[in-house]
This record gives sequence, structure tokens and C-alpha cells, in this order.
Amino acid sequence: MEYLLSAESASILVNSCDTFLLDMDGVLWQGDTLLPGVKETLSYLRQKGKTLVFVTNNSTKSRESYLQKLNKLGLDVEHQDVEKIFGSSFATAVYLSQVVKFPSEKKVYVVGQQGIIDELSRVGIQCCGGPEDKANISSDTEMESIVPDNIIGAVVCGFDIDINYKKYAKAYTYLSNNECLFIATNGDTTYPNNGRLFPGTGSLFTPLVASTKRNPVVLGKPHKIMLDCIMAKYNFSPDRTCMVGDRLDTDIVFGQSGGTKTLLVLTGVTSEDYLKSSKNKIIPDFVIDSLGSIGTIFNPA
Repeated sequence: MEYLLSAESASILVNSCDTFLLDMDGVLWQGDTLLPGVKETLSYLRQKGKTLVFVTNNSTKSRESYLQKLNKLGLDVEHQDVEKIFGSSFATAVYLSQVVKFPSEKKVYVVGQQGIIDELSRVGIQCCGGPEDKANISSDTEMESIVPDNIIGAVVCGFDIDINYKKYAKAYTYLSNNECLFIATNGDTTYPNNGRLFPGTGSLFTPLVASTKRNPVVLGKPHKIMLDCIMAKYNFSPDRTCMVGDRLDTDIVFGQSGGTKTLLVLTGVTSEDYLKSSKNKIIPDFVIDSLGSIGTIFNPA
């Protein structure tokens, strides 16, 4: 594990890689605030001819929505580069459409937000649930109307700020049919927001695991399907690639399992104290206080 503290040490990493896989929340921004120096760092990497691929477990937005956010924050991502954005919603669409070959006559019930609906719809998969079930159950009669439905071929769980009993009741009912697929966009137990942590997708689908006695197929980092999607698109060499992230158990493990170099930034979930503690068994190749520090090293004010 090496700390990047100088132009010399940063150059070793930058010159050894052609592709950088960049987590977003906690790496590029916190909430809706761009982290200092990030714009300069991305500009420097582009000037050096590096390929930048944005990889996130957040399922709330589609790739188009993330493109809009990247540009709103001034990170200058071209529209054609939307294909360089890989979210867990997109990975879910790839998994269902290309791996499972999800039947066109079936529907997916979504416990999650619009990003999942958008990505599934884009590949021709019928959806229900999600935002349309935002209002909770209001009567016993409404509860009685929730019944098994063979048209539901999968339940997909992602981050859902509008989670409620109606969604759990419907998902549980559909998953009572063992032929109904159970999929989670990611397994993150916490959700970072503006430097604080809240329950994440992995915590939100746990009640369904307990009640159905079923475990979902979990996509997103650190699971291999996300890396398979990226590599199929860009065919990059893992040993000339660096995964940059703020979480040891997702970002860094994701890079390690794919054979890439790994860079941990300390602007998100993982603290330096935890990194150095005896509890931690996940060691990144490189550590830096923030991604923006690379831009500062090479382009000092």
C-alpha cells in the first residue's frame, strides 16, 4: 500500500494505467457538491490520453441522468460518452436482457426508483412498481388486493427513498412463487450522503430475505457482472487499469477481483483510521487523501 503524496508517486500510478474506473459518490462528489480539485484531475487524466469510465452502485439514476449530473457539476462529459457510465441499474438491465434472456411477456416488479425503470425500459423489459407504488397501503381492502401474479417474472430491489409496506407486501407475494427471480442492484448496506451514512440497498432488501427465506442475485460492485459489462464494451487490459473508490468492501474488492490496480480515496465511506486498523483485511495498492489531489499535484494554483 503506497500513499500518493508527490508528483513522483502519482506519476508512477498514472503512467502505469490506460484506463481509470471511477466511482462517483464519495470520489467525485458528496451529494450535489463537487469535491475540490476533481475537475482538474479529470482534465489532467484526459490530457494524458486516459480512458475514464464512471462506475457506481447507486441505482437511483439512469446513465442519462448521471450524464446530466456530471455536466451540471462542470465535468464536461460528452453525450456520446454516456456509454462510459456504468450504474447498477444498467448492470441489472444487461443481466436480465442478455444473461437471463428475460421473457418479453413477463414483467419486473421494481422496489426502487426511476433509474431502474428507465434502464429496464430501454432494453424492452416491462416494469411495474417503483414510483407508482409510492403511496403506502391505506386500508385492509387494499391489502387484500395484493395477490400472486404469474406475469411478474422478477423482483428487482434497488435503493428506494420511498420504501414502504406496500412494496414489501407486493415483493413478498410475488417472490412466494419460486420461479420469480429475486435480484438486487447492489449489496451496499449503507448509503453515503453529504459525508454521512444512511441505510443502503443491502439493508433495504434484508426484510425480504428474512421473510421469503430467499437470497437475491446481487449485481453491482464487487460482483463480477459489472466488470464483465465494462470489459465487454471496452476490452481493456486489467493490469493497465485502476479502480478508484472510497469503499474497501465494494470498490477495492471489485478492482482486486478483476485484477486491476486499486486506489482508495479518503473522501467517502472508508476512513484512514479504519484502513489502518487491525479490523481491516482489505489493502488497496494506493491511497490518496482525495482524487482532487492529483490535479493539485500536477497543476498547483
